[in-house]
Amino acid sequence: MLMFDPQTGRYDPRFEREADRLVTLAADMEKIRNGADPKELAAGAPILDHWVVAEHSVPYLAGLSSGHPILTGTGRLIATSDLVLVAHDQSWARTRSRFYRLGRPSGVAANS
Repeated sequence: MLMFDPQTGRYDPRFEREADRLVTLAADMEKIRNGADPKELAAGAPILDHWVVAEHSVPYLAGLSSGHPILTGTGRLIATSDLVLVAHDQSWARTRSRFYRLGRPSGVAANS
């Protein structure tokens, strides 16, 4: 998760690195979609030997969703994909898959 404040332009120093990394990932995926041979794309890549698939926890959001294009319904409890950006004022967030407008955080009463 990276903090970002569009009002002041202030952001986590890792923002640029993460943006470049995601642009490169998207470009590689586009090349594969357009028929490039992944083995050729990986020709100069490092070798990983004795490897396993592992998992680790990453930040994500959970809450009551309304207006989601796939997880339809109002007030539906969901968990998002990996959390990438959060506005400094907590008005929006960007996950790997989409933007979210953020309402009240958990624990804040409806009349607050």
